[in-house]
Amino acid sequence: MQSSPFIYSSDNKRYHTLNFHIKRKFGRRVFKAVIDAGMTCPNIDGSKGTGGCIFCSGGSGYFTRSGISVTEQLAAESRRISAKAGPRAPMIAYFQANTNTYAPADQLLELFYEALSFPGVVGLSIGTRADCLPDEVLELLSELNERTYLTVELGMQSAHEGTIARINRCCTHRELLKGYDELKSRGIRGCLHLINGLPGEDPEMMIQSARAAAEMEPDAVKLQMLHVIRGTALAELWEGGSLPLLSREEYIEVVVRQLELLPPETVIERITGDGDKSMLLAPKWSADKIAVLGGIDKRLAELDTYQGRLFGR
Repeated sequence: MQSSPFIYSSDNKRYHTLNFHIKRKFGRRVFKAVIDAGMTCPNIDGSKGTGGCIFCSGGSGYFTRSGISVTEQLAAESRRISAKAGPRAPMIAYFQANTNTYAPADQLLELFYEALSFPGVVGLSIGTRADCLPDEVLELLSELNERTYLTVELGMQSAHEGTIARINRCCTHRELLKGYDELKSRGIRGCLHLINGLPGEDPEMMIQSARAAAEMEPDAVKLQMLHVIRGTALAELWEGGSLPLLSREEYIEVVVRQLELLPPETVIERITGDGDKSMLLAPKWSADKIAVLGGIDKRLAELDTYQGRLFGR
């Protein structure tokens, strides 16, 4: 007898959690070990743009340690994880900060294999841009995919070209589709990032972006509220009073509708964000992660709905 209202769940969740996926894949919990590999971004160094995306602060590597080797970073992460999960807890090396395929393939090979050689690392998660996947990098990723559990994370943010231009992403939605297709054709697990509350977007536009993502049938998706981080171009916009933000209740409603559209097989790797609270200007409610998660669970139950209920409709 199934105890859960949703097929890809072993508890009361009505969406396909990362915890469920990882336990089914590895038989136990596995932890993300965050890494800053010292990369930059074509939207920072001038090759496609400058300043980065308007919400970006230091390459979004909020919890990484820059300036030391991958091995040293993993050792520090291992100590952090072991303190809460016990010794020898398995880890996925998460190359988080900036664009982690924006370097020559031979340099990337050294970095990724250095991570894989660290004791306890059972997989890689590589954050990058869809326009930074040249053939030689795709060949390297295909090789890694045969050796380990690999996820390549792409920043989709929105499916609307007007929004993409507004946030200064300098990578079109068409480029995003092409990059994701390159990964999918090679059997590489892909994760799309969507941000709710971007400048100029109303809830219906956010739903449309989720529908566009659903049509790609992604392996995984990350959902989060737009964070206004101190020192970013977005912060200037917000401080000027020209950036309305979603309330917690509005965010929950958007996420529930997005979940209904996404394929049930798609793993929801994140459903609310984890920003640096010391740098967070707004929305302050997003810092209370437990309340947001509980609100989503409650609303799904109230509506007796679940991930994928409207997929393909």
